[in-house]
Amino acid sequence: TDMILNRLHNTINHIKPNTSLPSHKNPHNFSLRSSFSSSKSSSDASNLNASALKQLSPLRFPCSPVEKAPLGNGKYVKTAGCLIIGDEVLNGKTRDSNSNFFAKFCFDLGIELKRIEVIADDEGQIIEASRRMTKDYDLVVTSGGIGPTHDDITYECIAKAFNTTLKYDSECLKRMEEWQKWKYSGTNFQQNEEQKTAKKRMALFPADRSEVLFVKEDLWVPVVRMDGKLCILPGVPILFEQLLTSLSPYIPLDPNSEKSERRLIQTKIPESSIAPFLTRLQEEGNTSGIKVGSYPSFEGRVVVSLIGRNKEVLDKMESEVVKELDGTIVKL
Repeated sequence: TDMILNRLHNTINHIKPNTSLPSHKNPHNFSLRSSFSSSKSSSDASNLNASALKQLSPLRFPCSPVEKAPLGNGKYVKTAGCLIIGDEVLNGKTRDSNSNFFAKFCFDLGIELKRIEVIADDEGQIIEASRRMTKDYDLVVTSGGIGPTHDDITYECIAKAFNTTLKYDSECLKRMEEWQKWKYSGTNFQQNEEQKTAKKRMALFPADRSEVLFVKEDLWVPVVRMDGKLCILPGVPILFEQLLTSLSPYIPLDPNSEKSERRLIQTKIPESSIAPFLTRLQEEGNTSGIKVGSYPSFEGRVVVSLIGRNKEVLDKMESEVVKELDGTIVKL
């Protein structure tokens, strides 16, 4: 994955300044909004910007067709889990930002994110967690461990979790080669057979119960989806965010389901003083599925959060909080 990222940096450094590229259509209107970084799952190591990101490559690959019912007819994604894979996250070398991005993604689409786990690059842990989470949730996203090095074992482990083997994906290999030819055209770049084999590991996917989804037209990297549920994504945030955002059309959502709304009210009253009121407010909101939270800051302010799907009840509770706590509404 470090090799991939170095290529991304080098690509951006050679972009023509006036190049502009169209983006993949997204019917769920989820917008990419976060900082970019430069390690497997880091949010603090890069100065890449969104305008440069859109200009990575002039190559265009066709996207995979959208299957209408990957979970079966009448079945929709309502719950989700996130599996962050990487020793570097657990040992403190890398700060994970992908789970936070996924949480925002789920909230905006009306999906209830139920669980986030961080596990090591360990075969047993990856197999157990991927099986359990796929059983428990409608959508599972993994992050990390799909590069060309010895510790990138996610594809292999998930293949075992789903009782299948690995095979090279010819379309992915083709796109990878086309991208590499463009990237290194006019240079003396060469790889020996051992290096080529390592590179090809990034196109070695579970053979059965899988779909290879090319979701973004300017990236050769696909999303591999198992049993219509578990989606395998890279750990590099710049790639994770692009691919996840572009995956949105491939996620079956209930057209009749209402999305949650978030209301924020700020007050100067200490959190301990408003605690009894918030307890009574939560009891009031329980019947309508409203969740009440409070978040203090060192600036002496507290933000009260109201989350739910019932707009009428949210309006009423929001007004109540503003009145009782002399609060001001925070515009989102």
